[in-house]
Amino acid sequence: MSDPVKIALVGATGMVGRAIVQATTGREDMRLTAIGRREMKLPHGARMEMFVAEPQQWDEVIEAVKPTVLINALGTTWNKSGKDEAAFRSVDHDLVMEVARAAHRHGVARFVSISAIGAALASKNFYMRVKGEVELDLARVGFNRLDIVRPGLLRGSRHFNPRAGDLRIGEMAGRAAAPFMNLMLHGNFRQYRAIDARIVADACLTLALRKAGGKFAHDYDAIQRAAHALPRIMPAN
Repeated sequence: MSDPVKIALVGATGMVGRAIVQATTGREDMRLTAIGRREMKLPHGARMEMFVAEPQQWDEVIEAVKPTVLINALGTTWNKSGKDEAAFRSVDHDLVMEVARAAHRHGVARFVSISAIGAALASKNFYMRVKGEVELDLARVGFNRLDIVRPGLLRGSRHFNPRAGDLRIGEMAGRAAAPFMNLMLHGNFRQYRAIDARIVADACLTLALRKAGGKFAHDYDAIQRAAHALPRIMPAN
């Protein structure tokens, strides 16, 4: 058996991040290391490392871990940022770019980043405009392979904390209506379909295993294809 692929993950406490942690549990073809600002409960049987440190120390952690691939699942919300553009941008752009540059500086060859469908520099929506800027800046870092994953509305369980301003009523309603809305989205509108966070997680892991160089963007259908291509490995005894 070949050596497992060493994958570092930032943003492990988010919906997709937690799904990635779950998806790697029991696998022998990859070794996951999560890097974050706070601890998280790991799934039963998880064989991984979790480094808890402030973002200014993540550079040192990445250097010590020496991953082959880094998956970025970082992201905040408008409410969590206090509805402040600078605070939102500090996470969704600045911190992502700090992580990407540190990864490249320490020899990480491949970078998988979760963005959003509709991300564009010319967007009138601030969220989408920041996502578009991040995509452009990541393409300039110089990774041998860069995968941008652009899901629509994410479906799955999310840990809500009303005291932290994380009770997203509109998002909850949107997820509830998503199965019906998906039936109405065809042709060019398919890319806006809601998608399960577990599918996005599987797609990210498939992409992390791919070695061919280049820059790639993946919307709804491409995410589905990548997820279904993830090798199914029997759990270790």
